[in-house]
Amino acid sequence: MRTIVIGAGLAGLSAACHLAGDGHEVVLLERDPIVGGRAGRLDLGGFRFDTGPVVMTMPELLDDAIRAAGSEPADLIRMDRLDPAYRAVYHDGSELEIAADMAELRRRIEDGFGPENAAGFDRFHAWLEELYTVEFEPFVNTNIDSPLDLVRSPLTAAKLLRLRGLGSLDKVVSSFFTDDRLVKIFSFQALYAGIAPADARAVLAVITYMDSVRGVFYPEGGMHAIPSALQTAAEKGGVTVHTGVSVEAILRRSDGAVAGVRTADGERIHADAVVCTLDLPVAYERLLPDLPAPRRLKRGAYSPSAVVWHVGASGRPAPHVRHHNIHFGRQWSEAFEALIDRGTLMPDPSRLVTVPSVSDPTAAPDGHTSMYVLEPVPHTGAGLDWSTEGPALRERLHNALAEGGYPTDVVVEALVTPDDWEGMGMHLGTPFALAHTFFQSGPFRPANHERRVPGLVFAGSATTPGVGIPMVLISGRLAAERVAEYARGTR
Repeated sequence: MRTIVIGAGLAGLSAACHLAGDGHEVVLLERDPIVGGRAGRLDLGGFRFDTGPVVMTMPELLDDAIRAAGSEPADLIRMDRLDPAYRAVYHDGSELEIAADMAELRRRIEDGFGPENAAGFDRFHAWLEELYTVEFEPFVNTNIDSPLDLVRSPLTAAKLLRLRGLGSLDKVVSSFFTDDRLVKIFSFQALYAGIAPADARAVLAVITYMDSVRGVFYPEGGMHAIPSALQTAAEKGGVTVHTGVSVEAILRRSDGAVAGVRTADGERIHADAVVCTLDLPVAYERLLPDLPAPRRLKRGAYSPSAVVWHVGASGRPAPHVRHHNIHFGRQWSEAFEALIDRGTLMPDPSRLVTVPSVSDPTAAPDGHTSMYVLEPVPHTGAGLDWSTEGPALRERLHNALAEGGYPTDVVVEALVTPDDWEGMGMHLGTPFALAHTFFQSGPFRPANHERRVPGLVFAGSATTPGVGIPMVLISGRLAAERVAEYARGTR
């Protein structure tokens, strides 16, 4: 079956690799000059910046996609585990490094937070392991067609309830620890999914498991090495990749099924199936303007956005700075209320400062530092004027770097605001898509196939299973499975 994949981000590249492995003829179309989508690359004055996700977990999912296309991961990419995964910095000046070794992490918790919390970590670690085992295969790594699929295995559903998987993430994590600092470092990951820990379901602790237990990795040459490796694998597997090609319509036959695509220069490319990886609201608006988008896309709750400041500075950071540094504000629930409930800037923000040059000297010239500074902010639906808010926030971030022991003699820089994300094709200017509320997750998330257009399949963070590098890599494989189902049905 001839399949066109629209978009060469991680989801599209994963889909292309799995489709090629299944024997399909695959054409991958990307509007940008290089592959990667949100996982792009920015080169400024000898500094290299990753423009999208910077936390890599579950590299075996990348390996699966590469092997599906017939290549060996070790031939295409080298991945090193970061130790520590994160350095947590708290408002009182205390710190905790999330060690790669669980015994070492337990020791650090006992030294810094006491034996009671070390014992709590033992229970928490065991709970995370069991939660992942129960949840991942049936609810994350599988195509789900209906909410009824949640109970297709009553025993599994019962185990998930026993593990308090549908309880509040914040409350469940708090049940293991007496110190709020530990609750923060082991529950902040909910923000990756666009939701405050107090409002998130405990099933989202699977993200905590992925980074704190299975580990955070960094590819040699930076995060853009991931899409580059996938592109190489796809092309070796027979996929035709075209960059600089923008799709403006999905073509349909008289019976409504997919017929191919039309590009911005008017070329019509035939296909039996199409995998679309555009942000779903944008896909319907631009490529299917006559087809009403699903209600949950129009009325759903969208994740907050983020301002990202790419900074190349002269000098080196203080010795205690690590690759990933999370600076927690004093306020916690109040900050999320401002961000998510009121659509205003966090009064006392928590921030991520990633310093790739700590691990990879090629990210910056000698004697210099490359930094990625992220602060969560409201999406564009909040109506903030980023022409004025952006420069003001940049100055606050600059001051925060100075206070945190980072170099601040800026040589090159680029500030990315929600307006910029929106200009890149992300609905409401958020790179995190629909928030993972209960009724926007699993079988309630927008489906990855459009029943009204047979042969049209979706992949990416807006559909199942959701947001994050592991999830979008899985979404590509699940999309390939949908194409295979469609192919069988048309024979």
